[in-house]
Amino acid sequence: MRAYYEELWQRLPADLAPPDFELRSQFLLGEVKPADRALDLGAGEGVFTELLAGRVRSVVAVEVAEAAIVRARARFPALDFRLAPIEGPLPLPDNSVDVVWASEVIEHVGDTARWLSEVRRVLAPRGRLLLTTPDHGRLRVMLLGVDRVSDPLGDHLHLYTRRSLRTLLDEFGFAQVRVRAAGGPPLLSRLLLASAVR
Repeated sequence: MRAYYEELWQRLPADLAPPDFELRSQFLLGEVKPADRALDLGAGEGVFTELLAGRVRSVVAVEVAEAAIVRARARFPALDFRLAPIEGPLPLPDNSVDVVWASEVIEHVGDTARWLSEVRRVLAPRGRLLLTTPDHGRLRVMLLGVDRVSDPLGDHLHLYTRRSLRTLLDEFGFAQVRVRAAGGPPLLSRLLLASAVR
């Protein structure tokens, strides 16, 4: 899997614009506080890390692809980017962050149970998980077809609906779980925006 992401980040264009950047940014900035210690988990080339840097007490970014880290450090040399093993522990101590931002990440994770356990480990008590993921609601899949919403050769390993994402976070002991659809007409939205408290 690591080789896949290394190759992906090597061939992505330098002027990459994150999809739904404004929508995702508004969600993120509406949830963070100036005193927060933040983790940008699955940071890519660091666009959201840089956005957080001016608005929270501290931010660290973690990525599984060294090619993404190289790009991020070149673009934002003053920020803290760290490499993590693809199925291993996060390079952070227990209870060390107040908010974990994981945007368009959870659908790529092979071992969701291990990943969420690591998120809970690094979050401080009452810390918040903020995540976005593609919305695969029943109507969207029915109208577009599963092949169009999930490329068989793509890297999305999981498809989430509002209900399945809420259930997953509930089952891992998160509280105050909120999941809403965004980006597109009702019942055909592109994104799920979720927040939960450890």
